[in-house]
Amino acid sequence: MSKHVLRASLEEDMSVAAEPRQVTQANAARRPADVEMARVLGTTPFSMALDDSGAGVAHWKHEPLHDVVEPMNHHVIMAYNGSVQRMERRSGRSVAIGTFRPGVVIIIPEGSSSRWDIPKPVDVVQLYLPHTTLKRVADESHSATSTELLERTAHPDPITSRLLLSAADVLEGNEALDMLFRQQLTDLLATRLLAAHSGSPITLQSARGGLAPKTLLRAIERLRSDGDADVSLAALASEADLSRFHFCRAFKESTGLSPHAWLRQYRLDQAMNMLRDTDASIVSIAAELGYASQTAFAAAFRKLTGETPRDWRRRMR
Repeated sequence: MSKHVLRASLEEDMSVAAEPRQVTQANAARRPADVEMARVLGTTPFSMALDDSGAGVAHWKHEPLHDVVEPMNHHVIMAYNGSVQRMERRSGRSVAIGTFRPGVVIIIPEGSSSRWDIPKPVDVVQLYLPHTTLKRVADESHSATSTELLERTAHPDPITSRLLLSAADVLEGNEALDMLFRQQLTDLLATRLLAAHSGSPITLQSARGGLAPKTLLRAIERLRSDGDADVSLAALASEADLSRFHFCRAFKESTGLSPHAWLRQYRLDQAMNMLRDTDASIVSIAAELGYASQTAFAAAFRKLTGETPRDWRRRMR
């Protein structure tokens, strides 16, 4: 990432960010965010992980853009990861001229439409966030008075940018792990958006205590379950009789790890035990642990250990 310090540009949020989102069509007529992005960008994503509602994360690398983004049925939040460049965004009569650079975010609220003129290639990671998710997180936090997101263009926010860019590196090709990571990331980013990019920013209270011992044990037993056990945040939180928001905070308070990080470490321990103590092939180990392919398993294993599964097994025997 570039570390040049640039003269502050005319940011969109100085001129139009305070305007409420523009709802230009009935929600039923809006396109899912991934569909509209594919149309307007004219390419396929470098990587994408979505749930059935179309919510999720996508990593796009695309050419210069000169087109109108039509209204979508998700909020779209982007973290920019490309070369520094000036750009222009037009929303109705408002014109925003900004500078894209690492550490800035872009927000297209649900239902809004704007024309984009970006002269150079773009590398972005995008979050597609349903308004129902934003509303749920607001209700669970007991702090938000507004769930109206502000339009943002080249808005400095290194915290949100770093969280979203991390998604491009963490998805592993393991359905359970990737689902849990997306759910945690979505809730965490929704909380951040309510705190920093809504019409009425919230102030979150610090976590208060962890899970009761029996509740923690049940959560860990579910995470350890084999087969088709539901390890979604919704299932974990429901069994603990907590909201997703409070379950994640309490689980980390109790274990020092988020549910995703705990499950990731547990799967790594399983992999190491199988590689060391059995003659099972790496292909069969990958399948048993829920990875889509041997390649996906090997990449995830190497990311955590610095070695391929084959090299690690050879060294440990």
